[in-house]
Amino acid sequence: MSGGAMPPGGPLGFAPDAERALRLVFVRGLALTARLGVHPHEKAAPQRVIIGIELAVADEAAPNGVGVDDLRRVVDYDRIVKAARTAAGAGHTLLVESLAERIAEQALADPRVHRVRVTVEKPDAFADVAAVGVVVERLRR
Repeated sequence: MSGGAMPPGGPLGFAPDAERALRLVFVRGLALTARLGVHPHEKAAPQRVIIGIELAVADEAAPNGVGVDDLRRVVDYDRIVKAARTAAGAGHTLLVESLAERIAEQALADPRVHRVRVTVEKPDAFADVAAVGVVVERLRR
């Protein structure tokens, strides 16, 4: 976007959409260690990764109601965090893209999730860079 304008929801974020009956569920800054990378030093030891997950989720109360206060009607972010931890701890992965895609696939296992965006950052890859990584987005078809 020109002039520094940000899209709705932030620079990479989804936005809730009441007209389409979607809410935003997110996990930000999940710090894990993972065996990840193609270089010999990355294969030798785990490294720190920071994971972000955004879900566009069906909102049965939208556009103007209040839903039942019951965990069964929502996507439980505890399950999403556990899935990310499991994916990150499942042995060596060569590509950050592969890790992000596995996490996205797990999120889409819940039929209420319409789309998912997963960010995987490697904050220690370069001494003079805050982070490198990837963002993937997947849609329910």
